Amino acid sequence: MTDPKQIVRDGYDKVSLAYRSGNEADDDPVYARWTARLANDLAPSARLLDLGCGCGIPTTRALAALGSVVGVDISPVQIERARSLVPAAEFLCEDMSTLRFPQGSFDAVVSFYAIIHVPLEEQPDLFKRIASWLKPGGLFVATLGSGAWTGTEQDWLGVEGAEMYWSHADSKTYKAWLAEAGMELLTDEHIAEAGSPLGHHVFYAKRKPDSLE
Repeated sequence: MTDPKQIVRDGYDKVSLAYRSGNEADDDPVYARWTARLANDLAPSARLLDLGCGCGIPTTRALAALGSVVGVDISPVQIERARSLVPAAEFLCEDMSTLRFPQGSFDAVVSFYAIIHVPLEEQPDLFKRIASWLKPGGLFVATLGSGAWTGTEQDWLGVEGAEMYWSHADSKTYKAWLAEAGMELLTDEHIAEAGSPLGHHVFYAKRKPDSLE
């Protein structure tokens, strides 16, 4: 199989407009409730990281209202569009699994439907680094797997030639990995999705004050 990261990079380059046209409202129900909770839980002028930000719509744009935001995505096309659609944010075209930030850089890290594109064996270390990037008590919200599955799909979203790769554990494993990374789970819930027997799982956690990198 082609390098999974290359599949994800090329796939999102090809489906960017099909995935998000850029005209979506910030109240997309998949994301709005969790960004609203962040808004309630964060102090004003927070520093935020959006991992797998895509074209910046709707999440990065919504987060920009809460403070300063850094958006990260592996797709050059997505990042180019994000810089145009959300000029208030800073964007980096990087692989999140090799990304580095100083310890305690952010008040919150958000990652919707993105970490599940990272090869499974790299995810536990990624959670540890995410915890290190958070200030003590900093918040982490992510959409991860509900059931374990790794695989690809051809002609994703009906775009000819677009391949996509996913790799995720089950929700019990993710709870264990978050705890091992030094994060305390505050709440979680399963998201049932039409056409998907597994669905996804949202985790809302905070970095424990005594957790280490």
